[in-house]
Amino acid sequence: MKRSETTTDPQARAAWPLPEPALAYFPNARSVTSDRDLVAPGHRAGGSIRLAHTPKLIDLFQADLFRADLPEPIGGAALTGNRPHIPVLLDRCVELLAPALTRRHTDGSDAVLIDATLGAGGHSEAFLTRFPGLTLIGLDRDQTALRLAGERLAPFGDRVHLVHTPYDGIDDALSQSGYRAGELDAILFDLGVSSMQLDQADRGFAYAQDAPLDMRMDQSTGLTAADVLNTYDARALTRVLREYGEEKFAPKIAGAIVRQRAVTPFTTTGELVELLYAVIPAPARRTGGHPAKRTFQALRIEVNGELDCLRGAIPAALAALRPGGRIAVEAYQSLEDRIVKGFFADATASRTPAGLPMELPGHEPEFVALTRGAERADGAELDLNPRSASVRLRALEKVVRMEGS
Repeated sequence: MKRSETTTDPQARAAWPLPEPALAYFPNARSVTSDRDLVAPGHRAGGSIRLAHTPKLIDLFQADLFRADLPEPIGGAALTGNRPHIPVLLDRCVELLAPALTRRHTDGSDAVLIDATLGAGGHSEAFLTRFPGLTLIGLDRDQTALRLAGERLAPFGDRVHLVHTPYDGIDDALSQSGYRAGELDAILFDLGVSSMQLDQADRGFAYAQDAPLDMRMDQSTGLTAADVLNTYDARALTRVLREYGEEKFAPKIAGAIVRQRAVTPFTTTGELVELLYAVIPAPARRTGGHPAKRTFQALRIEVNGELDCLRGAIPAALAALRPGGRIAVEAYQSLEDRIVKGFFADATASRTPAGLPMELPGHEPEFVALTRGAERADGAELDLNPRSASVRLRALEKVVRMEGS
């Protein structure tokens, strides 16, 4: 398979405004919001993924909000430029997972938490500060994220273990950190693309800036979005757009992509946005949010294998928890939430054959739900953090069995 070339020259990869025709029909393209937290303005990709023992970049949280003796809410914001980036549903995530982390000691000593989607470390910093005995294992496939999070979490020393892996690599991450499946107290997933990835224009995740069509969360391996656009046939492109972007104009867009690349291969996000403007009918462009959103989501999911990764990660996470352990998952779009909902429904279902008058011993549900369906952000959270508008939060606890049961 012939791969399209992607330049690594810093000047060539710099962000520039979208062409005026595209901006005229995509008025929201000059600004874009994202779903997760971010720190450390001005840091570029690259560098070691090891935990760096350097001063903390940004003092995200005020210390008095984390005093163990006060039942005060936990909150915080990292700043990028002049914009606050606040971990989504931070208070609620801490509230849901805290009982599992404090079963043996109130400060979290001897407890292990996996942040399976580390990002820039906003949730992780909150847990480590609130529970000063807690050990945290942070997972991320993005080497830039690991570097920045390592700098941010360096003050917590050897309580932090960072592992370069997608979030379905939970068993390997435990092993590398000196633990085994069944010894984990809690795990948190904050799914989707991070603010850090969206806000770095040269990564190609956002339709707001013209940039190389990359979209890889791990830039050291795998197909780029340009590879997908320039090598997939029309049927495969239609499948990707329809299945992962729920795009009703998928066949029309796929056909236009194939025709365009025969003349000039796709290299930048601006070229794709201009094509979408030309293909999507005007009435559809004016409703339902940015017309490029669905196509960009579909390409990102395909490039990173996100849904297959999630299908492997949730069962591994459930198996890794010790009795009394808890899992919380934040999803931002229906495709992810559907997968989580399905696994959680199976985990909380009885295995006793239908029709029997009582629960058979050993056939009880392995987990109990901690949330009633999917929790959404309330008005106060939305006022604090508009990025939480699309979040769906689900959580479970692994059942503690009595001896002999």
